[in-house]
Amino acid sequence: MSDEIDFDEILGKYHSDPFEYVDIVAEHTGTVRFLVEEGREVEAVSGEWKHILGTALFEITRERNPKKITATTNGVVSEVCSGLEGRFVEAGEKLLTIRHPLKKKEIIERILQEVLIIFPAPERAKYFFSLDIQSRIDKKGTREISVKPGDEIIIMSLMKRDTPVYYSGEPGVIHSIYFQSGVSVGQGAPLIGVCPTEKLPLIQKIITRVKADWDKKK
Repeated sequence: MSDEIDFDEILGKYHSDPFEYVDIVAEHTGTVRFLVEEGREVEAVSGEWKHILGTALFEITRERNPKKITATTNGVVSEVCSGLEGRFVEAGEKLLTIRHPLKKKEIIERILQEVLIIFPAPERAKYFFSLDIQSRIDKKGTREISVKPGDEIIIMSLMKRDTPVYYSGEPGVIHSIYFQSGVSVGQGAPLIGVCPTEKLPLIQKIITRVKADWDKKK
């Protein structure tokens, strides 16, 4: 992590294009029927218990079993692969893209992900903090928890088996948490962001600068 950060370049990038482009792919093979068009505004899942489904994006039928896929992020449909309408697609094939407007908090987190030590998910699975780490977080808060290589920090739950996951990055404090306990996370997705103790002032500088600059230009 460098002490030299070109804030103007980073912030300029987000001011000129304050969006995340989320590609939506087929979860499995099947025949596709689109339910939205380009320019359509879509809503993500909502409600106190996440019980209100998002906007229906497309229907995919496999073995005469149709399944509607709904949006998990809000925004505007910026691209629809309309040539695939009514055609059989393979799992993982891109079907459409949602342009999601980034909030200030999301922009800060994305910038931090560029400078923090990111510890990624080794496999697609559900994750939990180890009992020791969770107990310390409950008592002290996340940013008081130090970790070092070899520490058992997270439990991976996969195929009804729980496996300890050991930290392998630089020593530091847990600054950011990117997963929810018991919610499935994709392979390679960030689980936590760790900051070496001596770099904490730099992180605070980033947060302060982004907040001040973003508010000023809004």
